[in-house]
Amino acid sequence: MSKRDYYEVLGVSKSASEREIKKAYKRLAMKYHPDRNPGDKAAEASFKEAKEAYEILTDSDKKAAYDQFGHAGVDPNRGGGHGGADFSDVFGDVFGDIFGGGRRGGGQRQAARGSDLRYNLELSLEEAVKGLTKELRIPALAACEPCNGTGAKKGTSATTCGTCHGNGQVQMRQGFFAVQQACPTCHGRGKIIKDPCQHCHGEGRVEKSKTLSVKIPAGVDNGDRVRLTGEGEAGEFGAPAGDLYVQVSVREHAIFTRDGNNLYCEVPISYSTAALGGEIEVPTLDGKVNLKIPSETQTGRMFRMRGKGVKSVRSHAVGDLLCKVVMETPVKLNEKQKDLLREFEASLTGQAKKHSPKAEGFFDGVKKFFQDLNS
Repeated sequence: MSKRDYYEVLGVSKSASEREIKKAYKRLAMKYHPDRNPGDKAAEASFKEAKEAYEILTDSDKKAAYDQFGHAGVDPNRGGGHGGADFSDVFGDVFGDIFGGGRRGGGQRQAARGSDLRYNLELSLEEAVKGLTKELRIPALAACEPCNGTGAKKGTSATTCGTCHGNGQVQMRQGFFAVQQACPTCHGRGKIIKDPCQHCHGEGRVEKSKTLSVKIPAGVDNGDRVRLTGEGEAGEFGAPAGDLYVQVSVREHAIFTRDGNNLYCEVPISYSTAALGGEIEVPTLDGKVNLKIPSETQTGRMFRMRGKGVKSVRSHAVGDLLCKVVMETPVKLNEKQKDLLREFEASLTGQAKKHSPKAEGFFDGVKKFFQDLNS
């Protein structure tokens, strides 16, 4: 007799989440479990079928094989021996996620890996563009040296907890249900330290600051981070340490604005330079360079200086410097200077179209606008 589709058995769709699969299995297990249906062979068969479907569909590798090849893609003997399963085993995986870990895999509880740490590092634009090496002082939990992180006094060792037998968890029955919780004797550690280290009081870790030399690569930008493997907090009782993430933020610059690998700046120019042209000095992160301004340059024009931007930290491509020229109106003029300007302005009278084509076009447009408005 061919097996039914596992999704059909549990009454879920193929796109169902693991949570939905667990919920469906729990409902069927409660309904068909042999303890609730003594002597009912049909119920026992339904229970076996549901458990087999649940075990396949909650194992990512087996689920992938089943989705691709059907029953042929999974072990045909997977369902053997389900009839003698204890009811607490049935719900071990279902409740394990809620009460601190399931029974799947068994064995002694593994000590927790150390926590990752984050250090916020503020840099100037010059530092971010050119890169540097920074010394950072990091407060963290470090492995206790006298006990080498074990928590036990030197020359002694922790013993396996007799209550949970090293699992770190015990099962508590409440009527029909059996749930798991942290062992009250060893507090979930799986081991008992009878003679604790006096330096760390049996914790295996102590608060300690360390100084690290961190190389910040050239070209980093806001939001970039540098990962230092194993430089986070020490793990529990000799477990691996976490990582340290150095998060970069870049201060605003007085002259330049950064956009990706390009830099932008505004450069003031005089009225005469804009009209007659000339050369001006503009700043770059490598020093001053000369920029040629053509005659009749209008304010707001953008000049691109290739290769004067930022070298990408990823592709090593170099951006550009874009300089926006802004014509500066002369201030604090004396009477002679004002007279010269008036004389110059008078010389342009009647020649607006020739000398100020944009202004001429603008005022023609305004005139037409009001004519259309009044017509």
